[in-house]
Amino acid sequence: MTEHAANTRPATSVVSLGRPERSTGSSLNPAISLTSTYVGSAVPQSGDRVYARFSNESWEPLEEAVARLEGSLVPALSYASGMAAVAAAFSLVPIGGVAVVPGTSYNGTIGLARQLHAEGALVLREVDPTHIDETIAAFEGADLVWLESPTNPLLDVLDLPTLIAAAKQRGATVVVDNTFSTPLRQNPLVLGADVVVHSATKFIAGHSDVLLGIVVVTDAELRERLLGKRTLHGAIPGPFEAWLALRGLRTLAVRLDRAEQTAADLAVRLSKRTELSRVRYPGLATDPGHALAGEQMSGFGAMISIEFAGGEAAAERFVESLALITPATSLGGVETLAERRRRQPSEPVEVPESLVRLSIGIEHVEDLWADIEQALAR
Repeated sequence: MTEHAANTRPATSVVSLGRPERSTGSSLNPAISLTSTYVGSAVPQSGDRVYARFSNESWEPLEEAVARLEGSLVPALSYASGMAAVAAAFSLVPIGGVAVVPGTSYNGTIGLARQLHAEGALVLREVDPTHIDETIAAFEGADLVWLESPTNPLLDVLDLPTLIAAAKQRGATVVVDNTFSTPLRQNPLVLGADVVVHSATKFIAGHSDVLLGIVVVTDAELRERLLGKRTLHGAIPGPFEAWLALRGLRTLAVRLDRAEQTAADLAVRLSKRTELSRVRYPGLATDPGHALAGEQMSGFGAMISIEFAGGEAAAERFVESLALITPATSLGGVETLAERRRRQPSEPVEVPESLVRLSIGIEHVEDLWADIEQALAR
């Protein structure tokens, strides 16, 4: 890969990282390597490519770029989906070991943790991480601590520096899901976390056309351990998916800036509506996590969750009445999406039935508000 100035700002880095070596006539973008195997030599050399499940030059530019954005000099590891990345992180728990996981984590994460617990693969301790003292008490004897901030979909902001330090003091491996914040708004590795997980399907790829996950670490030995598992378990991304995710990364800064600005505007307007009993957005001065988010994040993100005073039925009517905003799961794309999260059978019961999660895209704010207003009126 080409040399990259270490002092460039993130908005520049997303454009410049992961490029091929620069020379006259060279390609500006990395190539897509569509091969399943590589020509071997009579005397294999260290670093030779052998088989495309082991390594593929299409993954590496993306892995380099995301790692550098997260503050690591160790290349990241890409996976076939965000859940494959989550599963890779859970594989760090020894058989019968203890994992501390918030009960209101992303439903795929807590669902997998509960499944592993039921199968006897690990002992699960569920916590409410907004109760710091109780959560830290659960860290005693834990092998792995899972954190997510802001949480999905309640948008609770966790005290990451305090929780990470407490877990590390007790010898636990700390994993932080940084999907909502992205590396442009928060860097958990810099705060002391061991592992950062991304569903790159979301903001990193950014166009609702890729399934891909990423794991980032700072310890080279830990990466080798994870690489060995990825090679044997086979949860690798396709070359084209990795290329698309890197192309999406190029515009992350402008997409996130636009969506975040719009989200802040919409959150203020929504907070004045009597149809809603609560608006969850860390950027609101009235939000319980506002001060903490201001300290550990460089922006408040593009996700809003709203709760309807009329309960589940009102939330459903709202989503069904939207015309511009798309009713769909997922998040982080250029289009605005809305979903009543409890429609998902796997969603934790702590999530209110009346909650609708909004992933704000890059459309004009007034067009989005007009759609929200007419849906609220119905």
